[in-house]
Amino acid sequence: MISFVRIAALAVALLSTATLPARAAGTATADDTARFLAGMAPSAGSPLAALTNDPAWQRHARFFDTAFAELERRQISKIRAWADTNLAAPRPTMFYMFSGPDFLYADAFYSKASTYVLSALEPPGSVPDLTRLPRGGIAAALYNVERSLGSILSFSFFITKQMKVDLSAGQIGGTLPILYVFLARSGKTIRDVAPIALDEKGAAYFGNENPGPNAARGARIIFAGSDGVERTLYYFSTDLSNSGVQASGFLKFCATLAPGNSLIKSASYLPHSGNFTTVRDFILANSATIIQDDSGIPLAYFSPKKWRFFPFGRYAGPIAEFPGRYQQSYAELFRRSQPMDFGIGYRWRTHESNLLLAVRLPADESGGADTTSSAPSAEPSPRPRKPRPPAPFWQSRDFFWFSR
Repeated sequence: MISFVRIAALAVALLSTATLPARAAGTATADDTARFLAGMAPSAGSPLAALTNDPAWQRHARFFDTAFAELERRQISKIRAWADTNLAAPRPTMFYMFSGPDFLYADAFYSKASTYVLSALEPPGSVPDLTRLPRGGIAAALYNVERSLGSILSFSFFITKQMKVDLSAGQIGGTLPILYVFLARSGKTIRDVAPIALDEKGAAYFGNENPGPNAARGARIIFAGSDGVERTLYYFSTDLSNSGVQASGFLKFCATLAPGNSLIKSASYLPHSGNFTTVRDFILANSATIIQDDSGIPLAYFSPKKWRFFPFGRYAGPIAEFPGRYQQSYAELFRRSQPMDFGIGYRWRTHESNLLLAVRLPADESGGADTTSSAPSAEPSPRPRKPRPPAPFWQSRDFFWFSR
């Protein structure tokens, strides 16, 4: 929980905003706004530059510097190393269903993707002109951003019920400000942001165009990494249940980008449910590789003639909040698992986490093309090399102080 010390610091910061200098004229760019929200200095000529003198922003910057540096050391750098070792010839597109605004892990696992498609129920929201917030509004907005990121920085996942409250609080809400923070902290430069909506056929509409009442709505973000190459991030707020995807054009849009690679993490075991069979079948039919924890697609739905499995870590079964989701076949598969040196998913501690890499076999190995897929079969990935030995357990005991 947030400590009384931090609450007191916030109160001091709110009072101190009365002494801020006059704000610069003009509208901040999306990239400068992302950097500011992430606790990183915007460009020198930005109208947000003067607001970095606010003690609330300076405290926020120190807090995020520490939190993201610790997350990088404990987990993100190790995930990148694991992906470099175990993933070969990744597809340009990566699908991350049930993701929330979690670009951070999408980029860590699939850093070479050129198109990212994230989807969940949470609305995209908007990011207002921060220079026009009322006095004290900056401190409150930054505090809300910190609160929204608390669980994912601690455990590697968003707590859904808590996120619904956090993303609707204050003047900055929705998933867009969190995506901004993750892009900035991942070293990306935002070049363009536009609202997007899909009609029932999967055609995309931008700006204020209205394709109908069942449209899947979200945002398209064009960004570049350190190499300067432009990439695209789509976030869609859409119902992924069977009735939801049948009423929208979301999966039809995704099919235009397939085949891709998929990530499923901390998905509330929804792919186990009979109400999510359509999106589950889409992932199986349109993925060259699937990286998932045990909350993803049950092993029984993978054809062993079409997939090769590489288990990592330890399968300890679902946490108490999800009873009845234990998989005996998963337990048997993980008896021959390879070690991994980072935690992920609901069992976020390193020695309890599991990760399954499923690689689609080429047609000649599986005895024919995958008849459930409308996409061509993927090129095979070579068998992963054995990863580095796990780090000492003491290195994984970094449960952030603000989650206590």
